[in-house]
Amino acid sequence: MNALQVERVTKRYTNHTALDQVSLSVPEKSIFGLLGPNGAGKTTLIRIINQIISLDEGTITIFNERLHENHISVIGYLPEERGLYKKLKVGEQLLYLAQLKGLNRKEAQTRIKAWLQKFDILDWTGKKVEDLSKGMAQKVQFISTVMHEPKLIILDEPFSGFDPVNANLIRDEILELKEKGSTIIFSTHRMETVEELCDHIVLINKSKKILEGPKKEIKNNYKSFTFAVDHIGSFQLNGGNYEMIHQNKVEENTYRSLVRMKSPGNPNDLLKQLIEITEVHSFIEKVPSMNEIFIQLVKGGSDE
Repeated sequence: MNALQVERVTKRYTNHTALDQVSLSVPEKSIFGLLGPNGAGKTTLIRIINQIISLDEGTITIFNERLHENHISVIGYLPEERGLYKKLKVGEQLLYLAQLKGLNRKEAQTRIKAWLQKFDILDWTGKKVEDLSKGMAQKVQFISTVMHEPKLIILDEPFSGFDPVNANLIRDEILELKEKGSTIIFSTHRMETVEELCDHIVLINKSKKILEGPKKEIKNNYKSFTFAVDHIGSFQLNGGNYEMIHQNKVEENTYRSLVRMKSPGNPNDLLKQLIEITEVHSFIEKVPSMNEIFIQLVKGGSDE
């Protein structure tokens, strides 16, 4: 089952179409990357799902139900522009937000304490948000997003403002939430995070969807059948289905070559030919990164 189904959604403003017939499917219990350059339409779609703005055309279903106001309780949303009340104390703020999401006071207090202990910030319960460091405030914002145990979690640049240690902490929590059954939509420009965490991705550019599917399948579809070969001595390829892209001397009599198959074939055939003409020490296929695919398709991006 899909946690979220977006069907031909369009959103227009006076002089601009923010989303143009966008459709996508978010599988349940997956981590789904919502990717695109600035101005592509990602934030508009997130705001529509959260019912902050309305769509002009199309439909959205969540867990096989048409999107309606009651779905607020099953969604956790972490916006890129954080929205904590600076004058409120941490405990008061989390209690208020938990009750907005439908938790009773006793259950909310229990969950808040557990999360603050998990993040090692229980001592900050009585501190005002304005007195917290940026990273500490980010932790509080993350807790407010997930403490009501939403089935669908939308994270817009969730690692913004975190040092590497706390970024790893949040990453681990995201993976644990997935294991517990939540579906997570990720909007980020950090392609290394997409590589590490996402199961599926969609790429939106200039208001249109241009790519969607399982991450592994997409990477395989864009591979160029290019192989990095470490070997002893220089060699030349004698035509056929293989071509040398470049060859560099790494150290005395040791080389690294980049070899491409002109048409798809069995890599073992290439390796067999190489073994006949050189001493091969490593043979690794170069699968494109999500960052390389992103740049190839977007060609530099677009800004509003």
